[in-house]
Amino acid sequence: MRVIGLTGGIGSGKSTVARYLVELGAKHIDADKVIHEIYSPDTEGWSALVKAFGKDIVAPSGEIDRKKLGEIVFNDAEAVKKLNEIVHPLGYKLAKSRLDKYREEGVEVVVFEVILLFEAGWDHLADETWVTAVSEDTAIKRLKESRGLTEEEILARIHSQTSNEERAKKADVVINNDGTIEEMKVKVKELWDKIH
Repeated sequence: MRVIGLTGGIGSGKSTVARYLVELGAKHIDADKVIHEIYSPDTEGWSALVKAFGKDIVAPSGEIDRKKLGEIVFNDAEAVKKLNEIVHPLGYKLAKSRLDKYREEGVEVVVFEVILLFEAGWDHLADETWVTAVSEDTAIKRLKESRGLTEEEILARIHSQTSNEERAKKADVVINNDGTIEEMKVKVKELWDKIH
């Protein structure tokens, strides 16, 4: 089984690349969705988070209120550290078990989409790492259209993330994704044909 670790900054088209790889025949693991499971009631993660941050973070539905949790950890480095110490190991365990399951099923290619692939140290779960990269101008344009964010909000998010250059240094493949979806598909299909 070949595991493609896919990452990229906000607005870089990482999820669009992942969706296209699925169209080509890959299985997909989205680390965001895996992490979201940790916040579900009656899980090890839920219990650890409530113990660490208090019952106020529990929504009426019983799930962790991520907005309330976000308000607690926002601008508090110690709280962020505590959150990461709970979430990262559990997320890693869940993601690894998904990969193991696909391996047992004889799946050929898995795209493992992780925003913090390198930062969390999960890149070793992949056989190769792909990074989607766009210019700031492209990211601003896309995020204004898709999320209705202001330029200031977008720039704050871009600058809070690892830079394209830093990611590119660690990646096996860099997909410059400033162009159209059709152009991206041509590049990704070429890469797919090499591994499949």
